[in-house]
Amino acid sequence: MAHMTQPTTTLTLPEAADTDALGRALSALARPGDCILLSGQIGAGKSALARAFIRARLGEGTEVPSPTFTLVQTYEDPSGIEIWHADLYRLGDAQEAVELGLIDAFETSICLIEWPDLIADLAPSESLHVNLSVTGEAHIAAFNYGEDWAERITRITEHA
Repeated sequence: MAHMTQPTTTLTLPEAADTDALGRALSALARPGDCILLSGQIGAGKSALARAFIRARLGEGTEVPSPTFTLVQTYEDPSGIEIWHADLYRLGDAQEAVELGLIDAFETSICLIEWPDLIADLAPSESLHVNLSVTGEAHIAAFNYGEDWAERITRITEHA
């Protein structure tokens, strides 16, 4: 299956608070069936963004442990929407993601996936790809997205 070229939008995140703000903004616009793929080197802000996203829906005091060892943490927001936070860094192969139920969650939940490369072919085609990187003192978020995310990303970048 050939992939169409997706638009790319880049945001500079000079402070840790900017990464948190991006997580909150994405959280406000995400809906069931959305999959957000978070990639980038260690320390680029993947977990911080996911933590801010989840806390925006569940409350700032919510404990959001890293799913590095559990692979997946699930949450339910007050409206009943399930949020899956997965860290696939330690995953052996894509079949393990299927066994965890992650592929089924794509249809009805909001999925935040750190280290998504292993399941790239299994992720929904309309996934939002967020590649986080560090340049000097600032963090950079580069978004690749399909039509489903285009208007939402515009809303985020217009207010950044």
